[in-house]
This record gives sequence, structure tokens and C-alpha cells, in this order.
Amino acid sequence: MEARAVARDVIMSPRKMRIVANMVRGKRVEEALGMLQLLPKKGARIIHKLVHSAAANLDDLSKGKVDTENLFIKSIAIDNGKIIKRWMPRAMGRANRIQRRTSHITVVIHED
Repeated sequence: MEARAVARDVIMSPRKMRIVANMVRGKRVEEALGMLQLLPKKGARIIHKLVHSAAANLDDLSKGKVDTENLFIKSIAIDNGKIIKRWMPRAMGRANRIQRRTSHITVVIHED
């Protein structure tokens, strides 16, 4: 049985999110949640919430009959979201463009 959780338009670049996602891909859910709690990165907090949410979704789908010790992270996909464009004033009336990259994150867990 599988369940998934999705977060869209997270204001963090996909490149930074993939560093954290690669660390927990394929691991047991309990082990991954423990690792994510201790990582000092913003992406770890976001992925921790998603893994926890996917586990809750699976528990809800199976009506409480799932064993939480046998849950594994099947896949974590970090995709590019829309780019938020802003302008920053500079000297002599000029302006520089600021691009805030966003991410779409999909976590799929399954029971072994």
C-alpha cells in the first residue's frame, strides 16, 4: 500500500532541497524523521513535515492497520516551481532583478 504527500510552491530553490532529499531517499520512515529533526537546514524541516504527513495519510487509508515500523520512503521528487521575480534598487537609478526560485515536493511512502 502506498500514500503520498505534496507541497507546492515552497519558496526555496530545488537545488537546496535536493541535498536534503537525497539523504533520506529509500530509508525507513522512522530513521528519516530522526535524521531530518537533527539536520540544520531549512529544507529538512519542510521534508520532515511531508514525510510525517505521508505516513499519516497511509495510516488513514488503511484505517489504522498499518505497521509504522515497516514504512519506507519509496521516492522523493523535487521539481522546479514558478520563479518569483522581484526588483532591487541599485545606485544611480538602476535596478537588479532578484529571482526567488520555488519547489514542488512529492513524497511517496510504502509499506513493506
